[in-house]
Amino acid sequence: MRNIITGLDIGSSAIRIAVVEIVNGSREPKVLAQVKKESRGLRRGYIINSEETLRNLSEAITEAERQTKTKIRHVILGIGGITLESKIVEGQIAVSKADLEISELDLERALVACQSNLGDLPNRHVLHHFPLGCKIDGKRVPGRPEGLRGNKLELKTLFVHCLSQHLNDLIKVVEATGLNVDEVVAAPLASSIAVLTPTQKAAGCTLVNIGSQTTSLITYEDGEPIAVQVLPIGSNDITNDIALGLRLSLDEAERIKLDPMTAIHVKRKLDEIIEARVIDMFELIDGHLKKIGRSGLLPAGIIITGGGANIIDLESLAKETLRLPAKIFNSTEDNRLRSQLRDQSWAIAYGLCLCGLETEREDSWQFKLNQAWKHFVNWFKDFWP
Repeated sequence: MRNIITGLDIGSSAIRIAVVEIVNGSREPKVLAQVKKESRGLRRGYIINSEETLRNLSEAITEAERQTKTKIRHVILGIGGITLESKIVEGQIAVSKADLEISELDLERALVACQSNLGDLPNRHVLHHFPLGCKIDGKRVPGRPEGLRGNKLELKTLFVHCLSQHLNDLIKVVEATGLNVDEVVAAPLASSIAVLTPTQKAAGCTLVNIGSQTTSLITYEDGEPIAVQVLPIGSNDITNDIALGLRLSLDEAERIKLDPMTAIHVKRKLDEIIEARVIDMFELIDGHLKKIGRSGLLPAGIIITGGGANIIDLESLAKETLRLPAKIFNSTEDNRLRSQLRDQSWAIAYGLCLCGLETEREDSWQFKLNQAWKHFVNWFKDFWP
């Protein structure tokens, strides 16, 4: 039986489907198909017209099945949009055993304490949680706390959440095509799995994914995500500014944005228009970094990807505005991804496939927390009306 994984990225302007096959003995999944179709019925990443979205999604799935010569039944679904956010919460518990040895039960109780301190998030759904570290009796413990001894266990956890209605609408449309959603993954997380290296994550960096209507951010430090945010600005805003500033149609403005040499006679004004909007974008990004205390403090800097990453002078403007190292991610320069991605706009779809491949070590405390979270959610559901 073929081991096939499908990643589905439903963006505001394009639907992208990546299909990979896991071949025994191969270090990398084999890419079977990368299908892109126009996306309609979405605004800033959330569905406003499900019928239009369903129509375009069905066409994309049909094409993916034609290319792979197989029936696609299951997908890993990415979710982005402006309702996606994150919050860091701390929780603490008294160690339960008489000999004060920390057990798996204590980890589960500490996670429940974090969840309790998350507060009231009306109409929100928690997608992921990531343990960011723990303390025993006030002292930070690197690695696994289980088996150590102490009176008090403190846990710091990042929760990634989105609007429940946004998530439900997205899943409903996908399931209307006959597909089963095996897992839902925050789009910035999927993109980071495909793009970022362990070195970048450990040193500290922010991955910026510029889409058509939104720009998503995920920040890493010490190898773990510490913040996720989506900004309501994208490359279409630049297109609109060019159309207004130069009095052009949207099609002409988009063509000039991607190839400024076609408008050499108005290049100075064009540069001013693009630079003004890009600086606005980076100032919003810097505002987010200030909020989480990382402005100018990320050694691995800013890595820019997404369909809007090809804007001229983007790298230099990022360095100047954010006061950080900055680079445009280029899959053709990455030995890991040169043969896997057509370009950086496929980072989310391919990253979703990689999410389907990831298995966590069962002896890690992060794995035990993930298991504890599943147990807690299942228990909590029993009390839902």
